[in-house]
Amino acid sequence: MSALESLTIGIVVEQKDIANRWQDYSWSPIAVIPGILDSTIAGDWKLLREGVDWKHYLIGTLELELFKGETEGYRYNLSNEPPSVYVVLSPGEELGDRDIIPFLATICPYEAESYSENGEDIVEGVLMPLEIVEWVQAFVDRYHVDQPFMKRKQKKKAYDPRKGVIQRHLKAGQETDE
Repeated sequence: MSALESLTIGIVVEQKDIANRWQDYSWSPIAVIPGILDSTIAGDWKLLREGVDWKHYLIGTLELELFKGETEGYRYNLSNEPPSVYVVLSPGEELGDRDIIPFLATICPYEAESYSENGEDIVEGVLMPLEIVEWVQAFVDRYHVDQPFMKRKQKKKAYDPRKGVIQRHLKAGQETDE
């Protein structure tokens, strides 16, 4: 399934000093910047600001993609106050990698939730900028189709007290393997 629309966004994270013997810092996505070009970063992190025990970095760009089949998730996200862009950060695994690597940005909360299950990735929602809200809303307005709720019908089964099990109705003259 290919995206119908995409937007390049910059990923901003916070590095916070923590008092932990196994880890020096905690990492958290804190913002996205719509429309930023990858050449702005040129492959290296950019320090944006810092305080006593924290630093904010622009760490890279990701493509925020919209798909026709995920409009229900987008609608749900837009109904939240405030709506979010979900950012997935993966741990660096290769020698020379940074502690974290931007992996995915999504508007769909259901997709974001699936990445939180492995326990290794950092998955957090950040405030969706108004420009992205308007872009996503226009996409939903164009492509969303309500799907009616279809309750599945339960198959009728007959109870045979001699066997203590439930059997499917058999046509006259048909034998069972039981």
